[in-house]
Amino acid sequence: MADDATARVGAASPATSTLTDPVPGSASALPGAGAPGGRRRNGAAVRKRLEIAAFVAPALILFFLFVVWPIVKAVQFSFYKWKGYGPLVDFVGLKNYVSVLQNDVFIGALQHNLIIVVASIAIQLPLGLLIALLLNRRMRGQGVLRTIIFVPYVLSEVIAGVVWLQMLAPRYGVIDTMLGWVGLQGPKQGFLGDPRYALWTVIAVLTWKYLGLAIILFLAGLQSVPDELYEAAQIDGASWWQIQRKITIPMLGPTLRTWAFLSMIGSLQLFDMVWILTGGGPANATTTMATFLITEGTKRSNYGIASAASVVLFVVALVLAVLYQYFILRRDSTATTVVRKKARR
Repeated sequence: MADDATARVGAASPATSTLTDPVPGSASALPGAGAPGGRRRNGAAVRKRLEIAAFVAPALILFFLFVVWPIVKAVQFSFYKWKGYGPLVDFVGLKNYVSVLQNDVFIGALQHNLIIVVASIAIQLPLGLLIALLLNRRMRGQGVLRTIIFVPYVLSEVIAGVVWLQMLAPRYGVIDTMLGWVGLQGPKQGFLGDPRYALWTVIAVLTWKYLGLAIILFLAGLQSVPDELYEAAQIDGASWWQIQRKITIPMLGPTLRTWAFLSMIGSLQLFDMVWILTGGGPANATTTMATFLITEGTKRSNYGIASAASVVLFVVALVLAVLYQYFILRRDSTATTVVRKKARR
């Protein structure tokens, strides 16, 4: 009888073990589920998220305080007639925007900004690319030349503006003196005092100031062009100009487009150099959108109109940046995505 009971228990034991085993696909059958290793992995993931939040939070707080919040307040002020002190009680709606968009000085300032954008790209792009190609060759004193070219960009706008203001002084300035040596004579009011030449003089100073940045960026882009492409082109009998046109410039495309974007945004927000050289004059010949809103706010205490002008400036820069990103920089993003997908395969 005992042997029969033992046999029945042994026959039933496989069924019992089957009932107690985890069902494939169930939560208990997952690797590491309910185990100390799974809890450790979850804890590591939480700690990683907390570390990321700890590093990102200060930057987000500063961005909100010094970028987002001023934009919000500028939009709020633009709906009021406000002298810069006291509560906001005189609500005028969109009248400040109408005044700004109907102001001939502001329309002229917008035109000046667009002229500076086009002139900066049209002058600095070919000139900077040519100098970068020359400096990319092996020569004596290459490092010294690169440093000398980059020095103007390192100088602060205040120092550079004051130096050029003294050099362009009428009659006794360095520029007028050098013109006198060759029998020429500058304008009686000086290049910065004559409305015919003031804006183009400012553009010339801006070219001197920011050309070094373009050259350094182009030189950095040239380092990424493989030497094998140049060697293959030389073997095929390509000339120097053909090599630059067919290899160098296409390979520099992303760098050129990025620099043009930075130049465009900087030209739209231009203030300091113009303010030091001319203050927006003479006769508003060099006024930019930034100098217009500063003049309206600080000198005339029309902070509502100044805020409206700042919002218009922000919208213009944002629209141009989005359009540039969509139509021009988009190809670089698309190409990068395609390369990454191919690399993953």
